[in-house]
Amino acid sequence: MNYDVAVIGGGPSGLMAAIGAAEQGAKTILIEKGKRLGTKLMISGGGRCNVTSRLPKEEIIEHIPGNGRFLYGPFSVFDNEDIIDFFEDLGVKLKEEDHGRMFPVSDSARDVVQALLSKLEQLNVKILTNSKVVALDYGETSHDVILADNKKITVKSIVVSVGGKAVPHTGSTGDGYPWAKKAGHTITDLYPTEVALLSNQTFIKEKTLQGLSLRDAELTVKDKTNKSIISHRMDMIFTHFGLSGPAVLRCSQFVVKLLKQDHQQVSIFIDTLPDENQEQLFNKYKELSNDSAKKSIKNLFKGIVPERYLLFILDQNNIDPELKSANLSNEQIRQIIADLKSFEVLIHGSLPLEKAFVTGGGISIKEVEPTTMASKFVNRLFFSGEILDIHGYTGGYNITAALVTGRLAGQNAAWQSF
Repeated sequence: MNYDVAVIGGGPSGLMAAIGAAEQGAKTILIEKGKRLGTKLMISGGGRCNVTSRLPKEEIIEHIPGNGRFLYGPFSVFDNEDIIDFFEDLGVKLKEEDHGRMFPVSDSARDVVQALLSKLEQLNVKILTNSKVVALDYGETSHDVILADNKKITVKSIVVSVGGKAVPHTGSTGDGYPWAKKAGHTITDLYPTEVALLSNQTFIKEKTLQGLSLRDAELTVKDKTNKSIISHRMDMIFTHFGLSGPAVLRCSQFVVKLLKQDHQQVSIFIDTLPDENQEQLFNKYKELSNDSAKKSIKNLFKGIVPERYLLFILDQNNIDPELKSANLSNEQIRQIIADLKSFEVLIHGSLPLEKAFVTGGGISIKEVEPTTMASKFVNRLFFSGEILDIHGYTGGYNITAALVTGRLAGQNAAWQSF
C-alpha cells in the first residue's frame, strides 16, 4: 500500500493533520490503534468539547506554561481564530463562555467529532482503525509504517500524532516516543500535569473534609524556602487522598516539578477569602464579636466559608464552636482569620501520569521546526500534539496546541511529499 502521507493517531491533532494533508491533494491514510477516532475529543470539556479559546494569542501562550512560547511560530501560520473559522466552515457553530472558552452551540462533542469524520470522508482519507503501528522505518525517499499484522505501508511523509501517556484509555500510551528516539530525537522527562495531588496529613487520612468544595479559593504553591512559586484562584475540592479541582490542577505541574527537585514535600496555602486582607478581617470580626457578645463563634463566622470548613478550622485551633463571642480573645480571632486566609496543606506526591489530564515532557521542541512541525533530523517526518514537550492548563489550551500543530504538520507533510 502506497500513500503520500500517513498520519498515526486519531486524536484531535491527528484528525487535523489528516484533513490538512488531504486538503493539499495528498493521498492520505490515517491509522488509529483503537476502535474509533476522536475519543479524546469526545470526553473533552466534560463531553461538550472545548475546541479552543478566544483569548488573545499572548494570553493563550501564558496559559501553556510548558513551552507555550514555541507556539508563536505555528500561530503565525494558523491560530485560534483560524480554528474557530475552520469549525464554523464545517457547520459546527461555536459559542464563547467564561475565560474565552469556545464550545459548540449544541454542547455536544459528538457534533465536533462527526464534522471532522465527515470532512475526512469527503477528502477520501483512507482510515484504518484497530491497527497498531509497531515500527517506523525511515528511508531516503520514502518511509515504511509497519503494522502489528506485519503489513507494511510505504509513504513519502509521516505525521506522528499519537499523544503522550496521560488518559491512556483514549489510546495515549507513549507509543510514539521510541519512534522519535529512533529518528534521533530527545525525549525530555515525562511527568503528570493537570493532576490531582496527594497529602497524608491526618485530616486527609481521616477523610474529615472529603467531598468538600471551596469556591473561588486562591491556592499558592511555596517551596521549602517559603518562596511563592505560583498562585491560582479557582474552585477546589478535598478528596480521600488529597486535593483536586480546577485550582489544584493548575498548580499541580509546579508541585510535581518541586517534588522532582528533591523536595520531600511541598506546601499549598489555601486562601478562602482572597478579596480581603487579614487586618481588615480581624477588625471586622473584632467589631462583630463586641457587638454580638452572646452569639456563638459558629454563628459569628456563619456564611464566611462552608460550615464544615469553618468547624474544621475552629477544631484545628482548639476553639469550641459554641463558645460565646464575648469569650473569644483577639489572639483566637487572629488564629481563625490566619487559617481562613492561609491554611497550609502538605503535598507529598500526585496521582500517576496515567491518571493525569495532560503529559508534561515529550519530544524536545528544539528539534522540531516551529512553522512546519518537521523533524530536524529525518526528512518528511513530522510531529504534532501532546507527543511534543508542550503542555497547558485545561480550558481548551492543549486542544488549541494540538489542532494548530496538527494542521501545520499535515499541510507540510503533503507539500514535501510531492
